Amino acid sequence: MTIDQTDNLLLKASHLYKSFGGLRAVNDAYISVQSGSITGLIGPNGAGKTTLFNLLSNFIRPDQGEVIFDGSPIHPLASHEIALQGCVRTFQVARVLSRLTVLENMLLATQKQTGENLIQVWLKHKQVKQEERENKEKALSILESVGLVTKAHDYAGALSGGQRKLLEIARALMTCPKLILLDEPAAGVNPTLIRQICEHIVNWNEQGISFLIIEHNMDVIMSLCSHIWVLAEGTNLADGTPEEIQNNSSVLEAYLGD
Repeated sequence: MTIDQTDNLLLKASHLYKSFGGLRAVNDAYISVQSGSITGLIGPNGAGKTTLFNLLSNFIRPDQGEVIFDGSPIHPLASHEIALQGCVRTFQVARVLSRLTVLENMLLATQKQTGENLIQVWLKHKQVKQEERENKEKALSILESVGLVTKAHDYAGALSGGQRKLLEIARALMTCPKLILLDEPAAGVNPTLIRQICEHIVNWNEQGISFLIIEHNMDVIMSLCSHIWVLAEGTNLADGTPEEIQNNSSVLEAYLGD
């Protein structure tokens, strides 16, 4: 397996290892994402996909290996510092603040606000108010784009599972990301919402946002992604175009069950 077009790589991770006790969950894994792409990550249950996501976003630290994002190493950074660099992630089970409204969930994601500094609240009161207005307008615009604007003042805990996934992705957009790591965006979502989520991903990608997607729904992966990586037992099994993956005998045997 080779990584091509290295000059256009937005994310490159290599020689990643992670063990939990005596179990090696990720074993010399590597992955890359081209700038402007929608890239897929698949593999059977227990293959190490979510652990790899956790390593890329430093929710857990690798035992070995490095992660380069936008030309700079990010594996030494805290997860919130990685988000500030433009690499954000979602979770397999959408994480929302249930007792806050949908709009409040969105506004919490806004980065580098002047009002975060108590002194600046007093010294730059007008600037703080202007930023608050702009952030609210941006949040409502994004919510409208995903069909959640009518839910803006509802508690996030009242949303359906699919709507929570949309909110989590919409909240990620508030950070002006370069890359979004999506962990099973279609899991537990009805077919209508799956189509909507896929359409949104394509639209956001056309606006310049890159995606790395874990997904068990093969229709979603094969229709969205230009390149797919396959993990099995924590290590790389294959990578290639959707057509190459569908015709790869090792993948068919280990994952697709042929």
